[in-house]
Amino acid sequence: MRIPESELIINPDGSAFHIHIKPEDLADRVIVVGDPGRVAQMSVFLDSVECRNASREFVSVTGSYKGKRFTLLSTGIGTDNIDIVMTELDALANIDFSTREVKAEHRSLSILRIGTCGALQPDVPIGSYVFSKVSIGFDGLMNWYADRESLEDFEEAFKKHMDWNPRLPDPYFVRASERMAEAFKDTTIQGMTISAPGFYGPQGRVVRLPLAMPDMLDRISSFRCGGMKINNFEMESSALAGLAAKLGHEAGTVCCAIANRLLKDSNPDYKRKIEGLIQLSLDTLATQL
Repeated sequence: MRIPESELIINPDGSAFHIHIKPEDLADRVIVVGDPGRVAQMSVFLDSVECRNASREFVSVTGSYKGKRFTLLSTGIGTDNIDIVMTELDALANIDFSTREVKAEHRSLSILRIGTCGALQPDVPIGSYVFSKVSIGFDGLMNWYADRESLEDFEEAFKKHMDWNPRLPDPYFVRASERMAEAFKDTTIQGMTISAPGFYGPQGRVVRLPLAMPDMLDRISSFRCGGMKINNFEMESSALAGLAAKLGHEAGTVCCAIANRLLKDSNPDYKRKIEGLIQLSLDTLATQL
């Protein structure tokens, strides 16, 4: 099947439209971050660098770490940007950009998102690393795709527990890659994560506007299903896990908790903890995926 020009835009230099990466510059191991500045922070850990690209919030570096090739890429904030990044990464891996035909042999990428989050449990301390084994999408993105993963028991139990406001998008539950979760099981706290479509109201913050579900934080923190609890808020993991599963890639999200919403505490000076997470992520992907 040939992909029309209108559906997959390829730049004149042969790179993907938004992320400006060429097929030959994409590694099998990809680490994505929200902040473009964090790509430079990560790249100092590489042993060598092949290429750099930048377009809008999408900054990338491809290079080597301990003999393994990596692409480091910023996505900006939100699941809408993840929709762009995941679609274009998959296209680079599995569509021939010269013929626009889907390749006969599927190429699977290992894609890890690292970032920051707000903890939602008293036993998730600030500075800990939290892996999103199951992500709950408040954003609604995966509902736009046919045959999305459906954890119906989780979804129905959650909506009932939350007394879900019918004006909000239906929440969806998606699992991270089992291989990715296994690789990080001894170094992270694992459980459920909420991906919110905003930083303030959708994460229960009140500044000047009241909330549609005023008691949402208490309800979220008390939810239990499948032997797991909801450990944290962030803004991208649901789309990453959901799209990767449908496209045949291994993906997961691990975040450093920089605030605890229940304890109303935060630590904005988290640079060293993020550096530790970068090191852990590179080592884990280089040796186990």
